[in-house]
Amino acid sequence: MRVLFVLKQVDYEPQGILHLSSVLKESGHDVRLCIVNQEDPVEATREFKPGMVGYSVTTGLHQYYLELNRRIKETSDVFSVFGGPHPTFFPEMIEEEGVDGICIGEGEGAVLDLAGALENGSLEPNLSNWWFKLNGEIVRNPVRPYIEDLDSVPFPDRALVYEQHPATRNSKIKHFFSGRGCPYDCTYCFNRALSEIYRGLGRRVRKRSVGAVVAEINDVRERYPLAFVVFLDDTFTIRGDWMAEFAEKYAAGVGLPFFCNVRANLVTEELVEQLRQAGCVSVGMGIETGNDRIRNEILQRNMSKEQIVGACELLRGGGINVMSTNMVGLPTGRLEDDLETLRLNIKCRPAFANAFIFQPYPRTQLGELARREGLVEGTLDDISVSAWDSSVLRFPPGEKRQIENLQKLFAITVEWPWLLPFVRRLLKSPKNRVFWLVHKLWKGYTIARRIHPVRLSPREYVEAIRHFMKLD
Repeated sequence: MRVLFVLKQVDYEPQGILHLSSVLKESGHDVRLCIVNQEDPVEATREFKPGMVGYSVTTGLHQYYLELNRRIKETSDVFSVFGGPHPTFFPEMIEEEGVDGICIGEGEGAVLDLAGALENGSLEPNLSNWWFKLNGEIVRNPVRPYIEDLDSVPFPDRALVYEQHPATRNSKIKHFFSGRGCPYDCTYCFNRALSEIYRGLGRRVRKRSVGAVVAEINDVRERYPLAFVVFLDDTFTIRGDWMAEFAEKYAAGVGLPFFCNVRANLVTEELVEQLRQAGCVSVGMGIETGNDRIRNEILQRNMSKEQIVGACELLRGGGINVMSTNMVGLPTGRLEDDLETLRLNIKCRPAFANAFIFQPYPRTQLGELARREGLVEGTLDDISVSAWDSSVLRFPPGEKRQIENLQKLFAITVEWPWLLPFVRRLLKSPKNRVFWLVHKLWKGYTIARRIHPVRLSPREYVEAIRHFMKLD
């Protein structure tokens, strides 16, 4: 069975697609990746002649992929399937023209079942995790249990993307997961909705064995350039016993500097020492907002300013740089609340203060709250592809532009607090590319020097800048 995955662009390794490819290839299927900004997907489909075309879709890009799929199906007879976050939480996508199936939740077993059925010409509609549109009727199947033993999943098929995208292959920074799932129910995240889909079907948080993580990293290092490891897990440090083992085995078996995500209320002296021992040089940590009411009542983060500041001090004392993540333009908030977030970041002194504009995704608690309160302008299709672009919430006249400008000027103001009076005046400026450029240049510099510090040749440095400036 030939399976073609179609991806708009490559920012870094598309882990979901790569895991699907690995299980498909392991079972003898032929898999190819088409990167749309490098080749014509319609022509690629004609040439490859797949039986199935798959898309991994996030909210904001769903209309792009739906239109692209319609173009492909005009010239090729393929079974079109959509997976990833958007179909999982908006399964009514199955009703759209040209959509033959959507995969809800984890896709490894599901895609293998479907590929086998299509190859044998024996597609039965009762395949777990799938909703199908067959003969004008929609078939809705429940999900199977979570994959409990993540070590049973083969390593992601990195060659699928590396052969097509030299910039990602040649990058000395590569991305990995040590587990899946999150135990927290922050209201801006889909995690609560995902836990409802899988209620009673397994543990929310599962970790790979330390040995498997080390083996994958070393496997990549043997075949591709690798000088810095980025762990993408939302909750990398969630298990103390796992971290203790990781600190010892990673340092001895890999020894490369790395980045991971931490949560302020879990940061202790012991954890910082484990991270330092393992070779961690930087972490991401959510501050989100400086306002206690919004952080704990609206976002349900359940942590204090003192915990946040204390975590940053512990990490900095251990020689670990912090990249904070924050949101501006939150429901029930105002510009002054976002300036309070700015001031809290100044106290925390992160190596880089990343700020996002809140996007009210439907079926998250916070997205639904924003809609109930009449704060949302437009529909789901108006939500920006990027959380750096604009807000779709209603604010008092003139305030929305100031919030959007603050996002662009947030990081440099945290770095140089004496700029704050000047920045407050600049917030009233018309939306402009100068602020965007300042944000991009400072972010690129700090990520390269403080968060993912890797020594690059002049050619590699130029290529990295070109790639980075295209993103967002």
